[in-house]
Amino acid sequence: MGGMQLPQLLNVAVAEMLSGANLAIQVLPFLSQGQIEALCHHADDALRALCLPKFDSGEWSGTIHLVLAGLPGAPQGTRGVSLFLVPKYLPDAAGAPGARNDLRVVSLEQKLGLHGSPTAVLEFTGAAGWLVGGENGGMAVMFTMMNDARLGVGVQGIGVAEAAFRQALAHATERRQGTAGGTGTIAEHADVRRMIAAMKADIFAARAIALACAHAIDMAADKGAGDCADGLAGEAAARAAFLTPIARAFGTDTGIEVANEAIQVQGGMGFIEETGAAQFLRDVHVTAIYEGTNVIQAMDLFGRKIMDGGDAAFRLIDEIEEAAEAARAALPALAQPVWAVAETLREATEWMVSRTDLDDRFAGAVSYLRAFARVLGAQYHRRAAHATGGSGPRAALAEVDIGRLLPEHTALLGAARQGKSDLYRLSLSDLAA
Repeated sequence: MGGMQLPQLLNVAVAEMLSGANLAIQVLPFLSQGQIEALCHHADDALRALCLPKFDSGEWSGTIHLVLAGLPGAPQGTRGVSLFLVPKYLPDAAGAPGARNDLRVVSLEQKLGLHGSPTAVLEFTGAAGWLVGGENGGMAVMFTMMNDARLGVGVQGIGVAEAAFRQALAHATERRQGTAGGTGTIAEHADVRRMIAAMKADIFAARAIALACAHAIDMAADKGAGDCADGLAGEAAARAAFLTPIARAFGTDTGIEVANEAIQVQGGMGFIEETGAAQFLRDVHVTAIYEGTNVIQAMDLFGRKIMDGGDAAFRLIDEIEEAAEAARAALPALAQPVWAVAETLREATEWMVSRTDLDDRFAGAVSYLRAFARVLGAQYHRRAAHATGGSGPRAALAEVDIGRLLPEHTALLGAARQGKSDLYRLSLSDLAA
């Protein structure tokens, strides 16, 4: 709508930088973007004409006053939920703010973190709003907004991880302790070097997965011309749908893990509020919860995204194996392990797809998702090493990822194939004993 027509790929890169600068501030355009998506796909022409220019310019901002409510006589449960756009001020025909709407803040939630983005209990008694998406169609509108938000939430985790890592690295290269060689700082100690190298490797992997997902979204939107282009767009859409829960879950897990490790690198000072290290961990923790928890992402991966018999997963695994095979001659120490784990991932995927009991899938879904992320991350590290001739910092970082982090996939896939039976041998009373 009069913008620069730039791709989602660039939007993801900018959103990460904003998240690292201040997650609470990044939430502002993030919430507006979700409402823009919902209105673009589900609102009528008049409502789009009124609201979208205001959202796009930043004159109005989204808070998720998108309210789910049941109309009189609606069916019970989610089938009877409608969605309403409820403004703080009732605009006139030109969009200028008019009378204050009949809604108010009842209380503010006391949260673990992200205090700069307040979460409130709102009362809408007597409030006026617009129906979006038709009667009893509220959940479809809400899922449009949530699906759009999932990649963005993953990127929030990556942005905070980068900020926490930078702070930890600065501390490690300034803090002097012991008799380690070189600079005499704690960064020269092997275990501190292990922590900061692993943090950087995970951030690189999570970022690469998110950018690959954004690229697939862009390719799906660019249908081009002709049947061939439509077919490629369909494949890209399937790729984007498959990568979205992985990018979301692994990105936010990385945010939490890196923020936690950053406190450990800084030792006692990391536990002191004045450094701000603890705020990274408090703020980023919600990214694994809102817009569908990471468990929901894993269940989505196997409840919906493998419904095609695993085609999208197998195409991705095929590409990883083919690329690793082609790189064997140039970088055997990096390419061979990636090829081998991709083959193991294929076998695990075949096993998971063959399960007819959904609980068998769901019991291993979180482990499977993380294992897939580990393999994807290793592939992107290998590609970066290959692109730089197999030497320099990119290749060294790839060695850290493939040598130290990738082996985690073995335990993860073992857990994924365990099924549900062992989980239910312990009764709830057994667990409480």
